[in-house]
Amino acid sequence: MAQREISTMDVEDYLLLDESSKSVRYEFLDGEVRMLAGGSADHSVITTNLTSLLHGILKGGPCRVYNSDMRLQLSRSRYAYPDITITCDRRDKQPEDNMTHYPKVVVEVLSPGTEAVDRGKKFFYYRALSTIEEYVMVDYQRIQIEVYRRNEEKWTLSSYDAGSVAQLESLSIAFEVDEVYSETSLVGEE
Repeated sequence: MAQREISTMDVEDYLLLDESSKSVRYEFLDGEVRMLAGGSADHSVITTNLTSLLHGILKGGPCRVYNSDMRLQLSRSRYAYPDITITCDRRDKQPEDNMTHYPKVVVEVLSPGTEAVDRGKKFFYYRALSTIEEYVMVDYQRIQIEVYRRNEEKWTLSSYDAGSVAQLESLSIAFEVDEVYSETSLVGEE
């Protein structure tokens, strides 16, 4: 999803802005506010495919899959809207404040406007939240999914390409990478 930077503000003003906005969402990272804009057709299809896959696999279990409409509080000064958030913590099932606090897996579908932030600041902030066990980055230019896993104090990378099966070890699930990219302009390329 593309982002456009606007001026900095304090967290109370951010929360008021984000909660009162009916058609636009904003992320807040240490005083810096970014307006979220729509993504490309491929971004939308990839996000929908992966959300559907994960929901189908996890349906009926203790975990809940949220799309990018659910805000994630990373700290008192950091709020984000990941493309997909998976939480298995019962406190996140019916959040009174309409945001998650205890995610297990966070997914970002990269785009030209967000890749630098998703790989930089956001990755740093996601790693700082102790409940996040896996951070998934889905490429938009080629069929590739990167899964970063917390292994005690280190993060390891597993990369999955066309024809492979991606593993989310924290959830004990797997899915075919090709299904994530189904019906996108990337199918048939590579």
